[in-house]
Amino acid sequence: MRIVSGRFRGKSLATPPGQGTRPTSDRARQAVFNILEHASWSPGLRDARVIDLFAGSGALGFEALSRWAAFCLFVEIDDAARGAIRDNIESLDLFGQTRIHRRDATDLGLRPASQGEPFALAFLDPPYRKGLGERAILELAKGGWLTPDALAVLERGADEPAVEVPGFEVLDTRTYGAAQVQFLRRTI
Repeated sequence: MRIVSGRFRGKSLATPPGQGTRPTSDRARQAVFNILEHASWSPGLRDARVIDLFAGSGALGFEALSRWAAFCLFVEIDDAARGAIRDNIESLDLFGQTRIHRRDATDLGLRPASQGEPFALAFLDPPYRKGLGERAILELAKGGWLTPDALAVLERGADEPAVEVPGFEVLDTRTYGAAQVQFLRRTI
């Protein structure tokens, strides 16, 4: 897997061994980031504080950092995935712009002051068909992790029904092969 655009374009990313993670395809990542950089409703990525939940290899967060996001917090419970994220942080020399949080994304609790300011952009790429993404978005909002007008990018199975999350409006929905990506904005 490689970073598809930005200052780290073409750089390889370490991935966790085995079948425990399902990385977002390069094509889908490219399309998602093109939307985030060009849609009229998106503030863009430059200087954004980003949180990447169910991070896996961290590909979504690293893609944002490649496009000049200021900071990314990777939330991942799996040891092997956190190891891959650490390897990627080291290979891209992103110390100080990243942090790894070992926590269940559906049970974040209140945002500790040590995590800095709330996040303007959240990526959620949970296992499909389990409702984990919706639960995690609600946890982010309830725990003070998000800015009042934050964007959330939720990946789900293409065959899953569109999701409605209280306090968020759906801005756009796209399908890329087996994946459906919804762009949501916090409204409260």
